[in-house]
Amino acid sequence: MIFAANFKMNHTRATTKAYLDVLAQKLVSKCSEDRVFIFPPATALDRYEGDFTIGVQNAYMAESGAYTGEIGLEQLEEFGIKTILIGHSERRDVLGEDQALVAEKFAYFKAQGFEIVYCIGEALEVREKGDEAVMAHLLSQFEGIDLSYEKLIIAYEPIWAIGTGRSATTEEISSTHASLKEHFDRPLLYGGSVKPENIKEITAIDGVDGVLVGSASLDVERFSEMIFA
Repeated sequence: MIFAANFKMNHTRATTKAYLDVLAQKLVSKCSEDRVFIFPPATALDRYEGDFTIGVQNAYMAESGAYTGEIGLEQLEEFGIKTILIGHSERRDVLGEDQALVAEKFAYFKAQGFEIVYCIGEALEVREKGDEAVMAHLLSQFEGIDLSYEKLIIAYEPIWAIGTGRSATTEEISSTHASLKEHFDRPLLYGGSVKPENIKEITAIDGVDGVLVGSASLDVERFSEMIFA
């Protein structure tokens, strides 16, 4: 099982270090094949010791250069980071990243050998049109994406369930994951209001290979509770 924490624009360098110090101690006693990913804000990127993988929430398609406000390979290599989150709905919808840019970013970091957690999801108005509309929309988000890439992890996050407190039903998750799995053979995570109260129910669903957790991951005790559930 994969447990991934996306801090988004939360935590500082100091609080991230304190969080990871606690998490590292807790994971010492976790003897399993589970994998844990942490995606802190860019200002908190560093080399941390522990049985987890640090990834970056976003990066630009260059080693360095005149790209104000961005970070590139040069900065990531300083901390040995080779994992990236691409395609998150907040970058698509809030920051205007279209599929062409998302695919370009994917191709670049694939060429660099990064492990990629690639996000897809649909808005409520799409979900309300039915399963066929949902699948058409989700599959459109794979345009330009190499689904055979061996370091690819896919995260399905219904946009209407992110940060709302409302998770998709087990039937919705099971049906969507089963349909998606017909198109690729890669690990598939579920994200969208995942929390300690529903973690067992979600991870027990056939076709769910892990979770991508947002707000509920910000507290190390709550995130640890999910890992050890």
